[in-house]
Amino acid sequence: MKELYAGIDLHSRNNFTGVMDKDSKRVFGKRLNNDISVILAALEPFRSELQGIVVESTYNWYWLVDGLMDAGYGCVHLANPSAIKQYEGLKHVDDRHDAFWLAHLLSLGILQEGYIYPKEDRPVRDLLRKRSFLVRHRTAHILSLQSMLERQINLKMNSNEIKQLKAGDIEELFSEEHLVLSAMASSSSIEFLGHHIKKIEEAVKKRVKIREAFKPLLTVPGIGDILALTIMLEVGDISRFPKVGNFSSYCRCVSSNRFSAGKRKGKGNAKNGNRYLSWAFIEAVHFARRFSPRLNKYYQKKAAKTNEIVATKALSNPPEADQGS
Repeated sequence: MKELYAGIDLHSRNNFTGVMDKDSKRVFGKRLNNDISVILAALEPFRSELQGIVVESTYNWYWLVDGLMDAGYGCVHLANPSAIKQYEGLKHVDDRHDAFWLAHLLSLGILQEGYIYPKEDRPVRDLLRKRSFLVRHRTAHILSLQSMLERQINLKMNSNEIKQLKAGDIEELFSEEHLVLSAMASSSSIEFLGHHIKKIEEAVKKRVKIREAFKPLLTVPGIGDILALTIMLEVGDISRFPKVGNFSSYCRCVSSNRFSAGKRKGKGNAKNGNRYLSWAFIEAVHFARRFSPRLNKYYQKKAAKTNEIVATKALSNPPEADQGS
């Protein structure tokens, strides 16, 4: 019996599916529509001989990986494209080559894989991702309204005071109708977003609880129930990170600079990792500074020597965590 390996180069509307044997002989290659029934039909003649199927980790991989697994393929792998480096001497590269390249890496046992997050936990994790999206937008409206108040009437308000503003308050603050309209747009958006953020938090708390391994997060200044749940659900299986540094790197808390003989030789992919975990730890830093004088002192000292961005990253990740990344 042959040993076959399949690679699927996935795009928004179609994909290229390639199948090769362990000697890199191509036995099938075709561009297919993004229809799970079409893809399954194409793979069916090779089912008994397939040792593995690789799907490129793109934004839309859920349906394909789930469909393959539901169809009985237990050998599905998710490729991490940012960790896969092709031979730079290649003169021509296209979707066909990419699909077979993925299959080739799998056949050699050197495929850099992404994490297939458990299907049953994805909806609530993605709901918390939607919350972080809404929080960022609410913050943008709060900052915009704060700036407007300082610029127009020299009035400073903190974020909690901004959230409490009503239509009547805004009409009293501004006499010019266009300024009122602008301020009302921000104020109503803040209220609307706050309503949905609260509904999401209530739904998540009903659905999941902090697992025992993640309960120590609640002892960290700046991390409450929602941030702890966000971190827990984004991490998934913590054992997939062999060292602290690997986890820190995944959270984008480790410098991507490359040095040789004390000289900077370039910079890696700073966006490689989980942006939601990065956001969660930065949020924790902002809260921690408010409630912990010791951490705020460290932040101020670091910011004075470098800048606020470096100080925030430093506070979100202890220096010793850089080791082993």
